[in-house]
Amino acid sequence: MSPFERVSLADLQQRTSIKWRFFEPDVLPMWVAEMDVLPAEAVTRAVTDALRRGDTGYPFGTGYAEAFGRFADATWGAQLEVSRTALVSDVMMGVFELIRMLTPPGGSVIVTSPVYPPFHAYSAHAERTVVEAPVGEDLRLDLEAIEEACARYGGAGAVLLLCNPHNPTGTVHTRAELAAAAEAAARHGVRVIADEVHAPLLFDAEFTPYWSVDPRGFSITSASKAWNLAGLRTALIVGGEETGDDFAAVAEVVSHGPSHLASMAHIAAFDDGRAWLDEVLGGLRENRALLARLLPEHAPTIRWQPGEATFLAWLDCRDTRVADPASRADAGYQGLSAGPAKAFLEQARVGLNAGEAFGTGGENHVRFNLGTRPDVIEEAVRRMGAIA
Repeated sequence: MSPFERVSLADLQQRTSIKWRFFEPDVLPMWVAEMDVLPAEAVTRAVTDALRRGDTGYPFGTGYAEAFGRFADATWGAQLEVSRTALVSDVMMGVFELIRMLTPPGGSVIVTSPVYPPFHAYSAHAERTVVEAPVGEDLRLDLEAIEEACARYGGAGAVLLLCNPHNPTGTVHTRAELAAAAEAAARHGVRVIADEVHAPLLFDAEFTPYWSVDPRGFSITSASKAWNLAGLRTALIVGGEETGDDFAAVAEVVSHGPSHLASMAHIAAFDDGRAWLDEVLGGLRENRALLARLLPEHAPTIRWQPGEATFLAWLDCRDTRVADPASRADAGYQGLSAGPAKAFLEQARVGLNAGEAFGTGGENHVRFNLGTRPDVIEEAVRRMGAIA
């Protein structure tokens, strides 16, 4: 049995997190990056044992970095230096802190759109200007666009913010691509930050941590997506060989956000949750194959180029009846109220992330969450196909 079939639809509908509570009850929520699975037993045990001990204070020590280091070595053959790490409350707070550290007020954040919407929002909140270097039609990094953006904005202070594996497309950047991006950034004085939170969720590619490619670069990671621990907030900044001095500048307040219980849960995931992850990846492979069968049968106007990682599918709706020639980047709260996503919500009662919220290249696309029951996926595609 797939791990996604172990929780009934009725039980999912009793969950109180945003995925299952944001929409009205008749809407199938295929949006936010939460999976509909039960936690790894090792995670449940770590948290309940800590509660029984009353071990509910503040986090301390380097246990999280050490556990992630063991996972990275075993999984990707990448060696981590614990002294070049910092614990933060979540990936995007780590991104925010690095943007604040590495760029001056009014500096630029180069993003490879379409990309995770908070890249835009957090950069703006940091009072930095977002600059887009969109991916190519093949959904891979456009290295010429990155070079051009670095050349144009690097002199005034800029960072290149990557997402690897890329959210929403599922593309995994190759070592050669990352090295080329690092070289372009270095030529123009641009520092690089890579959000790698989806990295354990690989299907058809080899993952290269950015910190292992660029001695002045940073990766930010967490067990939150791969082990479905979004509600247990903690994450890790990892720096390359020449970033030691940078960590001395990390504001003390940043270290106050991580949860002790969350850190214990994530450590258990990295150390003892690998068999669970393998099982979930097996279920996701089945769900990906299911979507590949369902779309031609029920929604042939919707196109999908399967990614190499993540439980997110980036669906191209440009040929559908619900394509919106007036699609705008202003996609409303959580990117739910623009383009085809608006039609699918209002007419088909399927909740999706609107591609418009992901920036240039997202117009008339939607992001579809595959981390759920197969029958929910089938019903969602049937509903979407009926109006597409």
